[in-house]
Amino acid sequence: MEAPAAPRNQADPGVVTAEIVVNSPDQMVELGRRLAKLLRAGDLVMLTGELGAGKTTMTRGLGEGLGVRGAVTSPTFVIARVHPSLVDGPPLVHVDAYRLGGGLDEMEDLDLDVSLSDSVIVVEWGEGKVEELTDDRLHLLIHRAAGDTTDEVRRVAVTGVGERWASVDLGVLSA
Repeated sequence: MEAPAAPRNQADPGVVTAEIVVNSPDQMVELGRRLAKLLRAGDLVMLTGELGAGKTTMTRGLGEGLGVRGAVTSPTFVIARVHPSLVDGPPLVHVDAYRLGGGLDEMEDLDLDVSLSDSVIVVEWGEGKVEELTDDRLHLLIHRAAGDTTDEVRRVAVTGVGERWASVDLGVLSA
């Protein structure tokens, strides 16, 4: 994996960004493990990318890094899964908002705002649906080659929004 330093967004100094190149699913899992070291209870992580981009693979690494119970798999048909911590850390709430059409109104049925303060919440397909939960969030946009390809390379744009992420060095994700 490779990445430049995480620069401040000149237009909005409350936004910190990093770009990381991931060359395999194993590296995506490892990126998730490294990201887990930066996370704490109350964090919201939004994952955006087309089908097969690596959102669930990233979340699997987060689960491993957070030391949670249960296999992290796509919660597409159950919408959300809670993975309790095995190491006295925060639980991981893994949400797949793909089938949810509405914005925050539909998400309210999941009571994410109740879980947010004591959990790490990861929402796949959450863009435009969960931003109102908190002013502080981490957004990962995963790009992959379009079309029918066996190319495993992914470009992951990591954006920290809000005071929580203003002093976090996202550059450590590329280590």
